[in-house]
Amino acid sequence: MNKRNKTLKQLISFLNASPTPFHAVQQMTSCLVESGYKVLNEEDSWQLEAGGRYVVTRNDSSIIAWKMPQDRSLSESGFRMLGAHTDSPCLRVKPNPEVHKHGYYQLGVEVYGGVLLAPWFDRDLSLAGRVSFINDEGELVSALINFESPIAVIPSLAIHLDREANSGRAINAQTFLPPLLGQSDKKPDFRALLKVQLEKSGESVSRVLDYELSLYDTQSAALIGLEQEFLASARLDNLLSCFMGLEALLESDSGEGALLVCTDHEEVGSMSAAGAQGPMLEQLFERLQPDAESRSRMLARSMMISADNAHGIHPNFADKHDANHGPILNQGPVIKINANQRYATSDITSSKFRMLAALDSVPVQEFVVRSDMGCGSTIGPITSAEIGVKTLDIGVPQLAMHSIRELAGTEDLVNTIRVFNRFFELKQV
Repeated sequence: MNKRNKTLKQLISFLNASPTPFHAVQQMTSCLVESGYKVLNEEDSWQLEAGGRYVVTRNDSSIIAWKMPQDRSLSESGFRMLGAHTDSPCLRVKPNPEVHKHGYYQLGVEVYGGVLLAPWFDRDLSLAGRVSFINDEGELVSALINFESPIAVIPSLAIHLDREANSGRAINAQTFLPPLLGQSDKKPDFRALLKVQLEKSGESVSRVLDYELSLYDTQSAALIGLEQEFLASARLDNLLSCFMGLEALLESDSGEGALLVCTDHEEVGSMSAAGAQGPMLEQLFERLQPDAESRSRMLARSMMISADNAHGIHPNFADKHDANHGPILNQGPVIKINANQRYATSDITSSKFRMLAALDSVPVQEFVVRSDMGCGSTIGPITSAEIGVKTLDIGVPQLAMHSIRELAGTEDLVNTIRVFNRFFELKQV
């Protein structure tokens, strides 16, 4: 198996095993530990070594992995930083979710992020996330849970009963989205269901207290197209960037400081203790460089690449793009630019990326939103403003962003990892 096919196989496995941010961070931590990274606890005192490789997590859903410089101090080396986010738009289970109507067992759900709702109907859905509970010893603990098999579905209303279904019917998130879990003569107990599932996985459970659970599509990620030029999967935004950053970091062979940060809650604004607008990264730097002047010198010698997928031009809706800035799948990573700083790219940081891409003959594209449309944003401007580091916003082009099943190009994945690897090995940024 060649390297390209091996990478694609690993990516598909990673996507399938990461139905929630908790599972994604678990997968990434395992890969890093296997490669010699040491897990640190934020509650402990740290003893770091030159050339050491470390990883720390927060809320089980955000992760930072870094390599200390080998022969230079941090203030002389700086960090080559790559940032992404672990969360994706989805449907979250409410705290008191039990719905019992006409003999059907349903769950109340809440929309997380900017979900494209229509594709969620008629899919084979499962449940995954984190559950907190009291074990048989009376301790409060938590564990990850994944039902894996399809246990839920949101059936569409037959067109015979809604003749306007194809004419732009609005989807009511409160009344249209509760999925079916089965049939029951009485109102079921959802926490009892979770207790059984936890015990099946080997946990001792006295009482389930609370949870953060999401529905997800059980269909596997897959290579599609006549030449398998496309990758179809849930959560490509933004687990694809997390994977690319992780692969590049693990492959990099440099004595310079390098860092990967993947935070939660980007899809809802990043304002949380584990989000990019929270203090996680800044607090890490304060621990690594307690002296303010040394920390400022380190950041002045650092650069951040904010990696988050870009809007590829849709052949059926080409008018939604600026004619000169319509990225195409499999024609290279995309530099994202916005005059109003919705993206943090500057001419300096974009030129650096173009220079690195040219070393491996990787094509580069640009995305600028139409002047008569609003522009989304990323963790790039947030991180740049919070810690004062020069930043570039890039992403691989994709279609169907925020759908339950998204589409990206396989060549873009491979090429972007190569550029990221070059970035991590830079002597100076």
